[in-house]
Amino acid sequence: MKTTNYRFNAFFNFGIFLLFISSFIFFQGQYFGHVFNDDDPMIEQPTLESFMNSRNNNNNNNSIGTVTINDFDNFDIGIDNWEQNATINPANPMWMFFGVNGGSGQNARTTTNGGVNWNLINPAYHSSICCDPWSTYTGNGVLIYGSGVTGQYIYRSTDNGTTWSLPVLSVSGNDRNHVSAEYTGTGPYANYVYAGITPGNFGRSTDAGLTWTTTFSPSNTQPGCYIAVGPNDTVNGGCVIFVTNTGTTAARTYNFYRSTNGGSNFTLMSSQNFVGYVGSLNTAGRFVINGARTAPHPKIAMDNSNGPYRGRLYLVYATNELPGNGNRPDVFLRYSTDQGATWSAQNRINDNANPTLSDQWFPEIYCERETGKLYIHWYDDRNSPATFGTDIYATYTTDGGSTFAPNQRITNKTFIYPNPPCAANTNCYRGDYTSIAGNDLTAFSVWGDHRNGNAQNMGAFFPDFAMRVTPGNDTIHGNNDSSFLYVTIPAVKLWDKTSKFSASVAPAPTAGIISMTFLNKVTDTVLDSLTSFPDSLRLRIKTTGGVPMGNYIITVKGNGNIGIPVHLRGINVFVSNPVGIVSNEIPAEFKLLQNYPNPFNPTTNLEFGIPESGFVTLKVYDVIGNEVATLVNEKKNAGNYTVKWNAGDYPSGVYFYILKADSQTGTLNYSATKKMLLIK
Repeated sequence: MKTTNYRFNAFFNFGIFLLFISSFIFFQGQYFGHVFNDDDPMIEQPTLESFMNSRNNNNNNNSIGTVTINDFDNFDIGIDNWEQNATINPANPMWMFFGVNGGSGQNARTTTNGGVNWNLINPAYHSSICCDPWSTYTGNGVLIYGSGVTGQYIYRSTDNGTTWSLPVLSVSGNDRNHVSAEYTGTGPYANYVYAGITPGNFGRSTDAGLTWTTTFSPSNTQPGCYIAVGPNDTVNGGCVIFVTNTGTTAARTYNFYRSTNGGSNFTLMSSQNFVGYVGSLNTAGRFVINGARTAPHPKIAMDNSNGPYRGRLYLVYATNELPGNGNRPDVFLRYSTDQGATWSAQNRINDNANPTLSDQWFPEIYCERETGKLYIHWYDDRNSPATFGTDIYATYTTDGGSTFAPNQRITNKTFIYPNPPCAANTNCYRGDYTSIAGNDLTAFSVWGDHRNGNAQNMGAFFPDFAMRVTPGNDTIHGNNDSSFLYVTIPAVKLWDKTSKFSASVAPAPTAGIISMTFLNKVTDTVLDSLTSFPDSLRLRIKTTGGVPMGNYIITVKGNGNIGIPVHLRGINVFVSNPVGIVSNEIPAEFKLLQNYPNPFNPTTNLEFGIPESGFVTLKVYDVIGNEVATLVNEKKNAGNYTVKWNAGDYPSGVYFYILKADSQTGTLNYSATKKMLLIK
């Protein structure tokens, strides 16, 4: 009887254990009601394997920050998972919205400072939400966020993501959704919003996303559809292109449908077989690169500007070149001038020297609304094709797709794709859709970055500039002292506009003032902007009124013309006392002491004394007599002073420093010169 009870209890406990495990697997195998099918290559949703991996790698880690390597920034958005999407508020480019898959529904974030910091702003998700986030702004500034593959649900925000409406079903389907909007805010279809989803259902909203009607349902046998919105000749908006993906895995057909009445009805414009293999076709029926799936989806955009290419329709895709299973894919662009009826010859976008030896895949496209500038980015392993060392590369075209700017690497660290690795011949999910959005000056890209062994979400600007501030630490006295930081743009990635700088201090001193002034790199001319690169300027930090001793952080901010790109550098400055005055003893005569250390690299101290108050200049010259730095250029009280010079931007060699002083009474004047040696 005792044994029987034991066996019953064991059996009961085992049953409970099985029930727990079954429930765990069931709930872990779905996102709020969606059960994943890992075996169907026709469904391109995250697998259970990817979901568990993201959970194991701290899916919601909130590790938001800036990763600076070689003076270029990548921005860690703080979420680990796949299928990224970002959009920029057309009324304020500093405002961006970001969505990505997550272990708790979706994860959405917004930034109000150009991507330096991101805030969690998740809507109240529908119970069946999962996957494929997309977002856009209407012409009147309503933020539209679409997500879900068991039907696409729409969330609206009229305050840039601070608050959200309840979800509304836009269109029914089972995979690979998309959302777009009328951007211009004018014309008969202003603020219409459009949604599409596999297997080909199309819906529209005529009230900025409040209510929806399905208007079109073409055949769509392969995952992947996309919507582009453009003008009807001189009329803003109304022309909607809906492209679907049909055929077989290795023989895709892109079907281009056009509506000229705001998505009410459509006409088939053409069916095109542009894409074959992308990577290798594994035995599980997936196209893969190094065992991880890739997606030969059509990505389209239309030119809504009033420029010379207004109304042009663009298509970007990846396909093997040369054709065939196992060859390496490249990224190609085609364009249509008749709304998808006919197409240009394909133009390869990646400009690496040996394109057949590396992979380029997962392209994304964005057409800027003011000028028609077209941005494209993609995954690229040209730097280490044998190990699948991967970067994000980007380019743009301003002539309608005829030529492209030189490809630019926008990742600041190469990662191995995929990481962690995939088992052979599985439907392994290790990356997917990326996103790019911008304006006429710069774009912001987001992607799944595997540098730390998980799908870390990173972002970066393009075109962009590097930014360096030296030295990283400095010491200054608390009263009437000054020091210099050097702000440098050592390199750019196709950035040719103005870069403007500002500075702030934290904490604010409880007494006295810490003032900051940007100056020309060699003279005391006030200058807070650079227009040619590489170049630098100086930041003079000055104390007055007795600043208390302690550590202060000087934050230097570099911005583009309209706020973005944006880069921040923090410098620790220690304030000691007294500032500038070495001793309270008034010297009996003028003096200029030898600098120390000497030789030096890159900083040295210069000391001088004046017996009477008066105007003082202390300047540095090179061996041929060119003035390279002004260290003092102001009235000074009688006393002994020390000034630090940072020669980080100057070459090794002999330099001379000259002190000139005139007493306030006019009875005394002084000039002295000394030599110093910079060795790097």
